Amino acid sequence: MLVAMHIRQLNHISDISASAWDALLSTDYPFLRHAFLHALEHSGSVSPEQGWEPAHLVVENPDGSLQALLPLYRKHHSWGEYVFDFQWADAWERAGQRYYPKLTAAIPFSPIQGPRLVARCADSRGLVISWLNREVAAGRISGAHLLFNDGQENAALEAAGWLQRLGCQFHWVNRGYACFDDFLIACSSRKRKNFRKERQSVAAQGIEFDWRCANDISSSDWERFYPFYAATYLKRGRHPYLNSAFFESLSAGMAESVRLVFAREAGREVAAALFLVGGDTLYGRYWGCLEEYDRLHFETCFYQGMERCIAEGLSRFDAGAQGEHKLLRGFEPVLTQSWHRMQPGLHEAVAGFLLQERDGIRAYQQDAMNYLPYRREGRP
Repeated sequence: MLVAMHIRQLNHISDISASAWDALLSTDYPFLRHAFLHALEHSGSVSPEQGWEPAHLVVENPDGSLQALLPLYRKHHSWGEYVFDFQWADAWERAGQRYYPKLTAAIPFSPIQGPRLVARCADSRGLVISWLNREVAAGRISGAHLLFNDGQENAALEAAGWLQRLGCQFHWVNRGYACFDDFLIACSSRKRKNFRKERQSVAAQGIEFDWRCANDISSSDWERFYPFYAATYLKRGRHPYLNSAFFESLSAGMAESVRLVFAREAGREVAAALFLVGGDTLYGRYWGCLEEYDRLHFETCFYQGMERCIAEGLSRFDAGAQGEHKLLRGFEPVLTQSWHRMQPGLHEAVAGFLLQERDGIRAYQQDAMNYLPYRREGRP
């Protein structure tokens, strides 16, 4: 019963055992696993000093058994979320109010849709949502935000007055392909030629690929990978979100989910990319190169990932946020969502904005379908 359960806030994910946390998860989605969140915190990539203060919520029975969980952070900025609310913050602060801190239920630096508020029953889910609403009503935060959820909480959030925001990403679907050529056959003849040309361009530069999986990944591999990852940020004048200790901890805690690929020219590594596997999905996460090579990004991050999906029998490839260039390479437009509850005044203003934005996002998704490379009926 609801009165028998109580809610507890964790200052560190290590305040609860991995076995208790993971036992509540009903999928192999890797980003909500205790080991992933622990790697972020243990490495210091996520910390109050970085503007991500852990404030995870769990609902427990009197005997300590877990009934619900929510990865939650008290945020002092909006970086690393990928659901952009900078305009909301600016408007609220110009109105003389304080936007930060806020509470964000998310996987840091990971715009990957999946479970967020995991609950055994409606009562435990409702207890968490009520707690968040009270925090907003008390004025201790400007708002609460739940990002990239898979929809299990939608009805309860809407009933509690939260606002839905839509986004659009591009995911590739493996329709039972036995090899990459099977995918090419599903595409129009003009697109097939383009794909082959792109891949041949990389091969002509003498570039080959070396995959490392699970326990085959060594500390030396991570040492060589990190400069590639960091270069993606440093080229833009920004510091990397994650430090090298994160990747070592990730590999130690959930090696079976990790895939790493190096691109080599004449035996010299020139680029690298990291992927995670969970359930039936390959997740493309981080990539980098130190020199520019024609079409190398497309090959390393997309075509290599598609071939990996086929080789491992995975049905979906989520290559991350943004990038209309994915659409032209067979990645289909998929709606994503987040939910928001904010203080009076701000809440109503955002509601009007989101109503118009949702219509635009849905229209964009439908229009994007017209640019996919697949053959249409009656066309070669």
